[in-house]
Amino acid sequence: MSSQNARAGLDKKAEQVQEMFDKLAPRYDLLNTLMTGGIVNYWRKITTEAIAPKPGERILDLAAGTGTSSVPLAEAGADVTACDMSHGMLDEGRKRYPQLNFVYGDGTDLPFEDNTFDAVTISYGLRNIADTEKALSEMRRVAKPGGRIVVAEFSTPTVAPIKTAYKQFLPRAIPALGYLVSPNPTAYAYLAESIAAWPDQDELGAKFVNVGWKNVEYRNLTGGIVAVHRAWK
Repeated sequence: MSSQNARAGLDKKAEQVQEMFDKLAPRYDLLNTLMTGGIVNYWRKITTEAIAPKPGERILDLAAGTGTSSVPLAEAGADVTACDMSHGMLDEGRKRYPQLNFVYGDGTDLPFEDNTFDAVTISYGLRNIADTEKALSEMRRVAKPGGRIVVAEFSTPTVAPIKTAYKQFLPRAIPALGYLVSPNPTAYAYLAESIAAWPDQDELGAKFVNVGWKNVEYRNLTGGIVAVHRAWK
């Protein structure tokens, strides 16, 4: 495949993902809570602790959606930019959290100057960006020297019983629940497929290293269903 065709394929995927989230925006946070049995709130708490926001810091929350992940960062006193490439998510976020700064942006071509943010973070959105390493590289570009990155993403369970149950649950239950409660049920078939195809913890960590992030570490949550990666510039 030529580089031009490959680029066209990535652009098409990005367009489809954006359209999907535009339609999901009004009920996205509710659906996440239902589909995770509420444990997503625990995952958010651990991710916020890993970011360790401080008063006056500038933090980029990429793929921020409606801004739910940005709120605790702002409450800690940080100057937060909630960035997303779904206009539907941004519109919904501005209605819910008018105190936050919402900005449209493509994760592979961020609209920010070099060395702008003390921390950059993305939760459950990295796998939806067509070019993972390009996104990680862009996040490094806009981070200040010594700045940190925190990525929360679905991963590969490391505990055998959880791994077996997860493999059976993921392709069946998520799409089925999507058909019951979502205005765009086919989106949840995509989400299940994207989670199943995602690199495991060490493979993702290697991508951080490939683009120049240092001291990469990760923490497994709920037996590895989610992993929180952290690194420094």
